[in-house]
Amino acid sequence: MRYFIIAFLLVAIAPVSAEPPKDMPKRKPGLWEIKMSTAGGEVLSQHCIDEKTDDLMQQRAQGMGNPECSKNSVRRDGSKVIAESECKLSGTTVATKAVFSGDFTSNYRGNIDVAYTPPLMGREKSHSTINAKWLGACQPGQKPGDVIMPGMPGGGKFNMEEMMKKIPKQ
Repeated sequence: MRYFIIAFLLVAIAPVSAEPPKDMPKRKPGLWEIKMSTAGGEVLSQHCIDEKTDDLMQQRAQGMGNPECSKNSVRRDGSKVIAESECKLSGTTVATKAVFSGDFTSNYRGNIDVAYTPPLMGREKSHSTINAKWLGACQPGQKPGDVIMPGMPGGGKFNMEEMMKKIPKQ
C-alpha cells in the first residue's frame, strides 16, 4: 500500500517523468489540493510544497521508473506538457501518455492513459484524471513535503521527502 501511495503522489505532484525542458512550468509554493480520479474512485490529498521539495519530487520521480524503458520523453505543445513512456514491467509493455495543462500557479489538470501489452493482472488499459488547485500558504505547523490523505492509515499524514528516503534508489 505504501508504494501505491508513493506512486500516486509522484504522478500527482510531478507532472513530468523524464528530463524536463528548461521552460517547464513550476508549481507555486504553498498548499495544493490534488484529486486523482480513476475507474475505482477518487483519492483526495493536500501537499505542502516549496521549490526545493517540488524539484526533489520531480528528480526522484525520474529515478522511480523501471530501468527497462525504451521511451521516456517530455515536451511542451503550446500550453500543454506531454509526457510519454514505454517500459517493461513483469513481461508487460506499459505505454503511458500524460497530458497536463493549466497555469501551475493556481491550478493544473492531467489526463493519464496507460496501455498494458499483454494485460497486466487482467488490466489492458487505465485512465486517470488529476485536478490540482492551489489553496494558499501551507497550514501552521506544516513543512514542505507534508502530505495529508484523509482516510488513510495513521491519519493519512506523512512527509513525502522523509518517506522517499526509505525507498532504495533504482
